[in-house]
Amino acid sequence: MSNILRSKCAVVGDCTVGKSALIQMFLSDGRNFLKNYNMTCGVELNIKSITIPDTSATVELFLYDSSGRDLYLESLPKYWNEPNMVFAVYDVTSEASFNSVNRWVSMVRDYVPIRGASSAPGVLFANKIDLLERRSVSPKAGAALAEKLGLHYFEGSAKEYSGVEEPFFLLSYEWHKLLTEKRKQFNLIG
Repeated sequence: MSNILRSKCAVVGDCTVGKSALIQMFLSDGRNFLKNYNMTCGVELNIKSITIPDTSATVELFLYDSSGRDLYLESLPKYWNEPNMVFAVYDVTSEASFNSVNRWVSMVRDYVPIRGASSAPGVLFANKIDLLERRSVSPKAGAALAEKLGLHYFEGSAKEYSGVEEPFFLLSYEWHKLLTEKRKQFNLIG
């Protein structure tokens, strides 16, 4: 019997960092790269199930692809409705998108349920590493920011489907681990 664990993941970052492309490539296993830019209006919800190896558990990731436009900032938390994890994305060719990461992560963590934002799994993803000659944010700077924010750091390219799966799988494993530990703790107490 399969144990389904559901998790809300707020995918955030500035406009044009590649959040939607990243999600679409993940959902399609690398077969559906968005060639034309379509601005996300508000939030688009996508769902993907990830089986946790050596268990009977499946994590259903509810991926809230959030618009990076200021116009939608106030409404984003209503769509997320208490997210369980954060997936922050920046474009390695844009220092402005990198500098906005703090604001995005803080915004999501303000809406994590009371159990504590520090226990919420999170990822910082440096996108567009295929644009090597235009890169302006170093891997060292990205890793340092991730550490400061308590996030796992990943780099990749949605376009080339490089490094796309790993952060989503990590978040699923972290969510499974967190809930398993809470259940064990509850069983010991109860």
